Amino acid sequence: MSDRSVRFFGGPLDGRVQELADEEPVPGTVVRHIHLHGGPKIETRYELGLTENGWAYRVQAHESEPEPDTLS
Repeated sequence: MSDRSVRFFGGPLDGRVQELADEEPVPGTVVRHIHLHGGPKIETRYELGLTENGWAYRVQAHESEPEPDTLS
């Protein structure tokens, strides 16, 4: 893996490798992956970090947001 590559760990992108953008990578950067299908939208967040093996996006723990109360 080159020093401009980043690997994803966990979630639906687990194992994917992609090239970093031209600008300097910033540890703590969060990217969102949104999966649309026949059911509900699934959003996964990954946080960028530098490990001894290079750059890695690790899935963040899911923080559930309360559903808005639509009953009046």
